[in-house]
Amino acid sequence: MRTRALAIRIIRQFVRDKRTMALIFLAPLLVLTLVHFIFNGQPVTPDIGTVQMPEQLNRQLADAGARVVFYDSPDDAEQALKEGELDAVLSFSDGKPAIVLEGSDPSMSKAVLLLMQQAMQQVMQNQAPAFQPDITYLHGNADLSSFDSFGPVLIGFFSFFFVFLIAGISLLRERTTGTLERLLATPIRPAEIVGGYLLGFGVFTLLQSTLITSFSVGVLGMYMAGSFWLVLLINLLLTLTALTLGTLLSTYAGSELQMIQFIPLVIVPQVFFSGLFPLDSMSPWLQKLSYIMPLFYGADAMRGVMIRGEGIGSIQLDIYVLLGFSAVFALLNIVVLRKQRAI
Repeated sequence: MRTRALAIRIIRQFVRDKRTMALIFLAPLLVLTLVHFIFNGQPVTPDIGTVQMPEQLNRQLADAGARVVFYDSPDDAEQALKEGELDAVLSFSDGKPAIVLEGSDPSMSKAVLLLMQQAMQQVMQNQAPAFQPDITYLHGNADLSSFDSFGPVLIGFFSFFFVFLIAGISLLRERTTGTLERLLATPIRPAEIVGGYLLGFGVFTLLQSTLITSFSVGVLGMYMAGSFWLVLLINLLLTLTALTLGTLLSTYAGSELQMIQFIPLVIVPQVFFSGLFPLDSMSPWLQKLSYIMPLFYGADAMRGVMIRGEGIGSIQLDIYVLLGFSAVFALLNIVVLRKQRAI
């Protein structure tokens, strides 16, 4: 009877907690639906630029599933490659084929290289031994691994995830222990409270960002083509966004368990749109969801610096968006505190 009474109490407790009920039954369905659309998207079509190549070779590339773009000048083709419009450029140099790969995605580079070599073998069967192509990389090199490619995304993800969780739980404890209520009872302004928390937590987010970035590059040997300090700045801005978002959502959590329950709704979707999965294979309406994901901008900027060696001018849009996210979440934190003080 006591076991039954305990079971009934737990069931009633769950039934009364609407948020937990929704996360138990609706969150898995939401995540599975998202995974369904992502993995059942269209296959990625490589974009290949050709410079004055035989028509038969162009047809072979198109028949193999590539989108072929024709160029009259090698300079125009290489400029399109630098701007991210192409995955590779095929031309003739010194009387033999030359392939320039974009190189930032090893899996795409291997797929494009295989497709182009097969097409050339079909066209030049009798001359294959004499026409071994010269292969160069715009970014990275032939030894660039999948870990090097996904590493910048993983740095951003782990930084964002742990800061979001720890900041949210820490501020939640401030609320549950009454510390925040006592602060609100003093003349201190909500903006000063938010600023104090951000500066206090910010010291540790800076240390965490420095440690993760240094360990990834120095110990794990992650590929680094750009500035270490720029990567550190991007990671710091990303963790600042996670910090402000975590403190904001902690307002709507009544316990640490409920804070953890935000993970399937806040963290998991960002993984799918961070660059770990090819966005080009998703439906257009699904790709637009990435525009509201902070991790999308952080990962894009970090890959640009670490793999493509880009400077601050090339990633300034990502930086501005991350600053915008942080500012909006910080303002919402202030609004929430003002409402709590009014109550």
